[in-house]
Amino acid sequence: MTPTNKSTSPLRLSVSTWSLHRALGDYSVYGPDAENPLTGAADKRGEITLLELPARLATFGISTLEICHFHLPSLDSGYLQELRATLEHEKIELFSLLIDSGDITHPEHGERDQSWINSWIQVAGQLGAKRSRVIAGKSAPTAENLQTSVRRLRDLAETAEANGVRLMTENWFGLLSQPDAIHTVFEQLNGRLGLCFDFGNWSGPTKYEALTAIAPYAESCHTKAHFSENDELDKEDYVRCLDITREAGFSGPYTLIYDGPNPDEWNGLSRERQIVTPYIHA
Repeated sequence: MTPTNKSTSPLRLSVSTWSLHRALGDYSVYGPDAENPLTGAADKRGEITLLELPARLATFGISTLEICHFHLPSLDSGYLQELRATLEHEKIELFSLLIDSGDITHPEHGERDQSWINSWIQVAGQLGAKRSRVIAGKSAPTAENLQTSVRRLRDLAETAEANGVRLMTENWFGLLSQPDAIHTVFEQLNGRLGLCFDFGNWSGPTKYEALTAIAPYAESCHTKAHFSENDELDKEDYVRCLDITREAGFSGPYTLIYDGPNPDEWNGLSRERQIVTPYIHA
């Protein structure tokens, strides 16, 4: 199967809550093995709450958002309805719920983790998210692990579709650490899976060649700049990666991912936006 970009949405800027984790209160990433993970979430005291973020984002001039699962302080249906209503009121598109834990290829806990991820995909549906991004597996990309991932991703895709959500995965962790593995998984999912293309996840001498090989699958782009310890943005690398998306005909949201040393996250996002904006309006 030839990879094709299945996004029909216009190019646009987006932000992930990961880029604002300090402003939101530095929530801890948790997974299916956590006991009472939401205990104490109400005690987080960031500069803003998740419910306040849509208005702040609108003021910042960006109208698309991705939310990390662990930034939700409550899974109460009333809270989820309130958050969805707030997003709609501020005209903020919730593009994706990012499910940032779980390993469906784990030899012992794979089924448990699949069930946990399934529950979060249902949350994505309740929030009105267009997509939900899951981890395809943290294990090595052996033939057996790849087939386990394909089988469980197919099941997750069914859950997603039943909840009005499209399933995505990412070039992240061990299983999808190589282009060949990504080709294997996507060819067998027959269009039921999208790619969150993160060019900050890969490095090394073959980085650009490898990213070029998978870019045609991209339906969203985690547009992550590298910042040095002195807060210097590696513009050359950033532009080279952005050029790869342009050459692949990418047509989805460019989600700004800031993870630099400067605690002023809005400043970091502004610096990234300045470089990415020409790719939106070209």
